[in-house]
Amino acid sequence: MSERQDNVIQFKRKRTGAVVGGIALVLIIGLVILFNCFKIDTIEVTGNKHYTKEQIKDYVLSEGYINNTILLMMKNKIRPIEDIPFVAKIDIEYVSAHKITVTVYEKALAGCVEYMNEYVYFDQDGYVLEISPTKIEDAPCITGMSFDSMELHEKLPIRDKERFKLILKMTQLINKYDLTIDSIQFTSEGEIVMKYQSIRIELGTGDDLEHQLLDLGEMLKGLEGKKGTLDLKDFDAATGTASFKKSKE
Repeated sequence: MSERQDNVIQFKRKRTGAVVGGIALVLIIGLVILFNCFKIDTIEVTGNKHYTKEQIKDYVLSEGYINNTILLMMKNKIRPIEDIPFVAKIDIEYVSAHKITVTVYEKALAGCVEYMNEYVYFDQDGYVLEISPTKIEDAPCITGMSFDSMELHEKLPIRDKERFKLILKMTQLINKYDLTIDSIQFTSEGEIVMKYQSIRIELGTGDDLEHQLLDLGEMLKGLEGKKGTLDLKDFDAATGTASFKKSKE
């Protein structure tokens, strides 16, 4: 090998080494910036209803938390936070170098039934979302039924298909008209009785639920603070009137 060829090889090695060194330096600077300039200071939570903002933050911080806006956002895209009761998914978005937003998409909770001293929560299609010893305040609890078993993510095991349809229709209407109902009971005669605070709401067999529940919210506002029975079994949809009998207590 000539001296000239040897010098060319050495020059190429030096140039290659300089390029590799330059790339390494850029990567090091990039990593330093990434890990030092994108620390999370603020987590903003939206879309939550059944969980508080602090509870959602706790889920985010406990699931392989990375204190970095970009890395946490990327990690959630690849392996999102899952298995949170009543939550379909959580999206984490980058707002600024030190701020992210957490958007919560909750499952459509319709109501609950009691089973073995626990509350079984179901969605508007009748699928079991969660089985818990804790009662959620805004979930109407349906009583007057018995079950042999209960499986998470399966449909409520109600043998009477017509009653099953009636329960789903009733809970869907309660959500549709934004009603606050404490409990729903099926009596031994097969009639429906709802409870709201100290008011008993009698609906009969539920053949006319759409009309009965349409104006129920306004009726309950007018009865706020009273005790008694609101009889909607013979509700007149044309006039929108119903009878109310005060409690003797």
